[in-house]
Amino acid sequence: MIERVKFGLVGYGTGGRVFHAPLIASAANIEFAGVVTTSEERRAQVAEQLPGVETYDSIAALAAAGVQAVAISTPAATHAALAVEAIEAGLAVVVDKPFALDADTARKLVTTAEEAGVPLTVYQNRRWDSDFLTIRKLMEKGSLGTVRRFESRMERWAPDRLPGAAGGGTLLDFGSHMVDQALQLHGPAERVYAEVRGPDGGLDDDWFMALHHTSGVESHLWGSWRQAGPGPRFRVTGTAGTYISPELDYQETLLKGGKTPAKLADRWGVEPEHRWGHLFRGATGAPVESCRGRWDSFYPAVAAAVLGEGPMPVDPWDSVRAMEILDAARRSAATGTAVPL
Repeated sequence: MIERVKFGLVGYGTGGRVFHAPLIASAANIEFAGVVTTSEERRAQVAEQLPGVETYDSIAALAAAGVQAVAISTPAATHAALAVEAIEAGLAVVVDKPFALDADTARKLVTTAEEAGVPLTVYQNRRWDSDFLTIRKLMEKGSLGTVRRFESRMERWAPDRLPGAAGGGTLLDFGSHMVDQALQLHGPAERVYAEVRGPDGGLDDDWFMALHHTSGVESHLWGSWRQAGPGPRFRVTGTAGTYISPELDYQETLLKGGKTPAKLADRWGVEPEHRWGHLFRGATGAPVESCRGRWDSFYPAVAAAVLGEGPMPVDPWDSVRAMEILDAARRSAATGTAVPL
């Protein structure tokens, strides 16, 4: 019999319902034990979509029911306080991104968890995107030569959709993923330049960032809700070739369509061939088979860590370093100058 961790989820909005619950429920070493929500509408959704999973009014009630770990998927402004509450209850914690609203808060949260001896990690699920894993594989094989420029975009055309104040804005939302990916591939950055735009009286909904890495790689990152002609998801240029991946990883589409790792098994995260990226050398491009996306590996790894069988899948200090860059990006946008890190 496999040992299973009793797991809870705080929040059942789009994030909790679409991006967390199906993956928690699909993990073989997890018993999905409860959802914290005070909304009657959300409670009804839990009853319909997660038969047998109880709902609770608070993290304290969830802990009293014997839960060992909890994932927090609520508006970003509430992440830190809820994580501290869970840590004080002795629960291992997964915090959705953005980890916090600024680096100081993130740093204090990691220190609090370490002092309490409680495992803490951050839901940087896009480390397991199909295209990201493919880029890493190409770099390891030397197919690109020495990488010079890394371009990453999360651009959409939804100009009427304004970021909510509790979410921190598009720089924080998209940037939490994109900066983390850039650091994972190319190492520490030593300066940042950013341009940030948003409607009068609203939070940012369009931004550009340039990171200069100590390794010499230049990362150019774009995030937008008002880009009518989105560019490719990734373009990675090296001395031997350029890899272009056109679209956002398919796992988000699968989850939004009601598909789960439990239902698809080994077919989970497999990109259709027409979505594969291409490796170019001049005008000649050849398709590159995409690595299988593995968001389904995150929660099993968390449960294994809770059982003492390995590390958490994401070191929370990585997210602190990413938050430091996002803080610097805001300073750069305000002053119009590059900011050293």
